[in-house]
Amino acid sequence: MLLALAFLAGLWVVSLRAKKAGLDGTLITDMAVYVLIGGLVGAKLLLLVVEWPYYSKHAGEIFGLLQSGGVFYGGLLGAFPVAWWFARRHHLDGWRTADVLAPGVAIGQSIGRLGCFAAGCCYGRPADVPWAVTFHDVYATRQVGTPLDTPLHPTQLYESLATLAIFIFLSWLWGRKRFDGQVALAYVFLYAVARFVIEFYRGDAARGMVLGGWLSTSQFIAILMVLAVLFLYPYVLRKEQPPAAAATS
Repeated sequence: MLLALAFLAGLWVVSLRAKKAGLDGTLITDMAVYVLIGGLVGAKLLLLVVEWPYYSKHAGEIFGLLQSGGVFYGGLLGAFPVAWWFARRHHLDGWRTADVLAPGVAIGQSIGRLGCFAAGCCYGRPADVPWAVTFHDVYATRQVGTPLDTPLHPTQLYESLATLAIFIFLSWLWGRKRFDGQVALAYVFLYAVARFVIEFYRGDAARGMVLGGWLSTSQFIAILMVLAVLFLYPYVLRKEQPPAAAATS
Protein backbone atom coordinates (compact mmCIF):
# COMPACT_ATOMS: atom_id res chain seq x y z
CA MET A 1 0.00 0.00 0.00
CA LEU A 2 2.78 2.41 0.92
CA LEU A 3 4.71 1.62 -2.26
CA ALA A 4 1.59 2.33 -4.30
CA LEU A 5 1.05 5.57 -2.38
CA ALA A 6 4.70 6.48 -2.98
CA PHE A 7 4.29 6.06 -6.72
CA LEU A 8 1.04 8.04 -6.82
CA ALA A 9 2.52 10.89 -4.76
CA GLY A 10 5.60 11.00 -6.96
CA LEU A 11 3.46 10.96 -10.08
CA TRP A 12 1.33 13.81 -8.76
CA VAL A 13 4.40 15.95 -8.04
CA VAL A 14 5.86 15.15 -11.47
CA SER A 15 2.63 16.07 -13.26
CA LEU A 16 2.51 19.45 -11.48
CA ARG A 17 6.14 20.19 -12.31
CA ALA A 18 5.66 19.11 -15.93
CA LYS A 19 2.93 21.67 -16.46
CA LYS A 20 5.03 24.45 -14.95
CA ALA A 21 7.99 23.42 -17.10
CA GLY A 22 5.90 23.54 -20.25
CA LEU A 23 6.12 19.79 -20.87
CA ASP A 24 3.34 17.46 -21.96
CA GLY A 25 1.90 16.14 -18.68
CA THR A 26 0.42 13.01 -20.30
CA LEU A 27 3.72 12.17 -21.97
CA ILE A 28 5.63 12.64 -18.73
CA THR A 29 3.14 10.41 -16.92
CA ASP A 30 3.70 7.69 -19.52
CA MET A 31 7.42 8.14 -19.05
CA ALA A 32 7.08 7.72 -15.29
CA VAL A 33 5.39 4.34 -15.78
CA TYR A 34 8.21 3.13 -18.04
CA VAL A 35 10.80 4.46 -15.59
CA LEU A 36 9.04 2.64 -12.74
CA ILE A 37 9.23 -0.65 -14.61
CA GLY A 38 12.90 -0.09 -15.40
CA GLY A 39 13.54 0.79 -11.77
CA LEU A 40 11.84 -2.35 -10.46
CA VAL A 41 13.84 -4.56 -12.82
CA GLY A 42 17.11 -2.81 -11.93
CA ALA A 43 16.42 -3.04 -8.18
CA LYS A 44 15.87 -6.78 -8.34
CA LEU A 45 18.86 -7.39 -10.62
CA LEU A 46 21.23 -5.57 -8.26
CA LEU A 47 19.80 -7.53 -5.33
CA LEU A 48 20.54 -10.71 -7.28
CA VAL A 49 24.12 -9.49 -7.85
CA VAL A 50 24.87 -8.58 -4.23
CA GLU A 51 23.22 -11.77 -2.97
CA TRP A 52 24.68 -14.01 -5.69
CA PRO A 53 26.67 -16.21 -3.26
CA TYR A 54 23.33 -17.20 -1.71
CA TYR A 55 21.23 -17.51 -4.85
CA SER A 56 23.95 -19.44 -6.70
CA LYS A 57 23.50 -22.18 -4.10
CA HIS A 58 19.70 -21.82 -3.87
CA ALA A 59 18.71 -21.28 -7.51
CA GLY A 60 15.14 -22.31 -6.81
CA GLU A 61 14.67 -19.24 -4.60
CA ILE A 62 15.54 -16.75 -7.34
CA PHE A 63 11.82 -16.45 -8.08
CA GLY A 64 11.47 -15.21 -4.49
CA LEU A 65 12.99 -11.95 -5.75
CA LEU A 66 9.51 -11.12 -7.02
CA GLN A 67 8.43 -10.69 -3.39
CA SER A 68 11.39 -8.51 -2.40
CA GLY A 69 11.74 -4.79 -2.86
CA GLY A 70 15.27 -4.93 -4.26
CA VAL A 71 18.18 -2.52 -3.93
CA PHE A 72 17.26 1.13 -4.52
CA TYR A 73 20.49 2.02 -6.33
CA GLY A 74 19.77 -0.81 -8.75
CA GLY A 75 16.40 0.80 -9.35
CA LEU A 76 18.04 4.17 -9.95
CA LEU A 77 20.56 2.68 -12.37
CA GLY A 78 17.80 0.76 -14.11
CA ALA A 79 15.63 3.86 -14.43
CA PHE A 80 18.34 6.07 -16.00
CA PRO A 81 18.63 4.29 -19.38
CA VAL A 82 14.84 3.92 -19.65
CA ALA A 83 14.37 7.65 -19.00
CA TRP A 84 17.10 8.49 -21.53
CA TRP A 85 15.55 6.20 -24.16
CA PHE A 86 12.05 7.61 -23.63
CA ALA A 87 13.27 11.22 -23.75
CA ARG A 88 15.20 10.60 -26.98
CA ARG A 89 12.30 8.76 -28.59
CA HIS A 90 9.81 11.53 -27.82
CA HIS A 91 12.23 14.44 -28.33
CA LEU A 92 12.03 15.66 -24.75
CA ASP A 93 14.62 18.02 -23.30
CA GLY A 94 16.66 15.59 -21.21
CA TRP A 95 17.87 17.82 -18.40
CA ARG A 96 14.61 19.74 -18.08
CA THR A 97 12.73 16.45 -17.86
CA ALA A 98 15.20 15.16 -15.27
CA ASP A 99 14.55 18.27 -13.16
CA VAL A 100 10.83 17.54 -13.30
CA LEU A 101 11.30 13.91 -12.25
CA ALA A 102 13.80 14.43 -9.41
CA PRO A 103 11.44 15.89 -6.74
CA GLY A 104 8.89 13.17 -7.52
CA VAL A 105 11.51 10.49 -6.97
CA ALA A 106 12.52 12.05 -3.64
CA ILE A 107 8.99 12.20 -2.21
CA GLY A 108 8.32 8.70 -3.51
CA GLN A 109 11.40 7.45 -1.66
CA SER A 110 10.32 9.17 1.52
CA ILE A 111 6.96 7.41 1.51
CA GLY A 112 8.36 4.14 0.20
CA ARG A 113 10.82 3.86 3.08
CA LEU A 114 7.85 3.89 5.44
CA GLY A 115 6.87 0.69 3.67
CA CYS A 116 10.31 -0.70 4.46
CA PHE A 117 9.79 0.23 8.09
CA ALA A 118 6.39 -1.48 8.15
CA ALA A 119 7.84 -4.64 6.62
CA GLY A 120 10.97 -4.64 8.79
CA CYS A 121 13.38 -4.72 5.84
CA CYS A 122 16.42 -2.44 5.41
CA TYR A 123 16.79 -2.56 9.19
CA GLY A 124 19.55 -1.00 11.26
CA ARG A 125 22.28 -2.18 13.58
CA PRO A 126 21.59 -2.90 17.24
CA ALA A 127 21.36 0.40 19.11
CA ASP A 128 20.83 1.79 22.60
CA VAL A 129 19.59 5.23 21.49
CA PRO A 130 16.24 6.43 22.89
CA TRP A 131 14.60 6.23 19.45
CA ALA A 132 15.68 2.63 18.75
CA VAL A 133 12.88 0.37 17.49
CA THR A 134 12.23 -3.29 18.29
CA PHE A 135 10.51 -5.70 15.93
CA HIS A 136 8.45 -8.58 17.34
CA ASP A 137 6.52 -9.97 14.36
CA VAL A 138 7.92 -13.31 13.13
CA TYR A 139 6.77 -12.40 9.61
CA ALA A 140 9.57 -9.81 9.43
CA THR A 141 12.31 -12.25 10.32
CA ARG A 142 10.84 -14.94 8.08
CA GLN A 143 10.70 -12.63 5.08
CA VAL A 144 13.87 -10.55 5.38
CA GLY A 145 15.75 -11.82 8.44
CA THR A 146 14.92 -8.90 10.71
CA PRO A 147 16.30 -9.49 14.25
CA LEU A 148 13.43 -9.76 16.71
CA ASP A 149 13.30 -8.43 20.28
CA THR A 150 16.46 -6.37 19.64
CA PRO A 151 16.53 -2.53 19.67
CA LEU A 152 17.73 -1.36 16.25
CA HIS A 153 18.53 1.91 14.54
CA PRO A 154 15.39 2.86 12.54
CA THR A 155 17.41 3.36 9.36
CA GLN A 156 14.23 3.22 7.29
CA LEU A 157 13.01 6.33 9.08
CA TYR A 158 16.43 7.97 8.79
CA GLU A 159 16.22 7.66 5.02
CA SER A 160 12.56 8.65 4.93
CA LEU A 161 13.35 11.88 6.77
CA ALA A 162 16.48 12.50 4.70
CA THR A 163 14.63 12.14 1.39
CA LEU A 164 11.77 14.30 2.69
CA ALA A 165 14.33 17.01 3.46
CA ILE A 166 15.83 16.54 -0.02
CA PHE A 167 12.35 16.86 -1.56
CA ILE A 168 11.74 20.12 0.31
CA PHE A 169 15.11 21.48 -0.80
CA LEU A 170 14.57 20.45 -4.43
CA SER A 171 11.14 22.08 -4.40
CA TRP A 172 12.79 25.30 -3.20
CA LEU A 173 15.61 25.00 -5.75
CA TRP A 174 13.31 24.20 -8.66
CA GLY A 175 12.04 27.78 -8.92
CA ARG A 176 15.51 29.24 -8.45
CA LYS A 177 17.69 26.99 -10.59
CA ARG A 178 20.31 28.62 -12.79
CA PHE A 179 20.22 25.99 -15.53
CA ASP A 180 18.34 22.88 -16.60
CA GLY A 181 19.77 19.83 -14.86
CA GLN A 182 20.69 21.58 -11.62
CA VAL A 183 17.78 20.05 -9.67
CA ALA A 184 18.49 16.53 -10.94
CA LEU A 185 22.20 16.80 -10.17
CA ALA A 186 21.42 18.20 -6.71
CA TYR A 187 19.16 15.21 -6.04
CA VAL A 188 21.80 12.67 -7.04
CA PHE A 189 24.48 14.40 -4.97
CA LEU A 190 22.37 14.88 -1.85
CA TYR A 191 20.90 11.39 -1.90
CA ALA A 192 24.32 9.81 -2.43
CA VAL A 193 25.75 11.68 0.57
CA ALA A 194 22.74 10.83 2.76
CA ARG A 195 22.79 7.17 1.75
CA PHE A 196 26.56 6.90 2.35
CA VAL A 197 26.10 8.13 5.93
CA ILE A 198 22.99 6.04 6.67
CA GLU A 199 24.75 2.90 5.48
CA PHE A 200 26.97 3.03 8.57
CA TYR A 201 23.86 2.36 10.66
CA ARG A 202 22.37 -0.38 8.44
CA GLY A 203 22.47 -3.93 9.73
CA ASP A 204 20.94 -6.01 6.93
CA ALA A 205 23.17 -8.30 4.91
CA ALA A 206 21.35 -7.61 1.62
CA ARG A 207 23.43 -4.45 1.11
CA GLY A 208 26.47 -6.44 -0.03
CA MET A 209 30.08 -5.48 0.68
CA VAL A 210 33.02 -4.48 -1.54
CA LEU A 211 36.73 -3.70 -1.11
CA GLY A 212 37.18 -6.42 1.45
CA GLY A 213 34.26 -5.25 3.57
CA TRP A 214 35.39 -1.63 3.85
CA LEU A 215 32.33 -0.33 2.04
CA SER A 216 28.84 -1.58 1.34
CA THR A 217 27.73 -1.85 -2.27
CA SER A 218 25.53 1.21 -1.81
CA GLN A 219 28.39 3.24 -0.33
CA PHE A 220 30.60 2.35 -3.28
CA ILE A 221 27.88 3.40 -5.74
CA ALA A 222 27.30 6.59 -3.71
CA ILE A 223 30.95 7.56 -4.17
CA LEU A 224 30.66 6.98 -7.91
CA MET A 225 27.49 9.09 -7.99
CA VAL A 226 29.16 12.00 -6.18
CA LEU A 227 32.14 11.86 -8.54
CA ALA A 228 29.79 11.77 -11.53
CA VAL A 229 27.96 14.88 -10.31
CA LEU A 230 31.22 16.74 -9.67
CA PHE A 231 32.30 15.86 -13.21
CA LEU A 232 28.98 16.69 -14.89
CA TYR A 233 28.04 19.86 -13.01
CA PRO A 234 30.46 22.31 -14.74
CA TYR A 235 29.77 20.67 -18.12
CA VAL A 236 25.99 20.94 -17.79
CA LEU A 237 26.32 24.48 -16.38
CA ARG A 238 28.20 25.63 -19.49
CA LYS A 239 25.92 23.73 -21.87
CA GLU A 240 22.51 24.55 -20.38
CA GLN A 241 22.97 28.04 -18.96
CA PRO A 242 21.60 30.84 -21.19
CA PRO A 243 24.42 32.75 -22.96
CA ALA A 244 23.58 36.06 -21.28
CA ALA A 245 23.61 34.49 -17.82
CA ALA A 246 26.82 32.61 -18.59
CA ALA A 247 28.51 35.86 -19.65
CA THR A 248 27.68 37.57 -16.37
CA SER A 249 28.41 34.63 -14.02
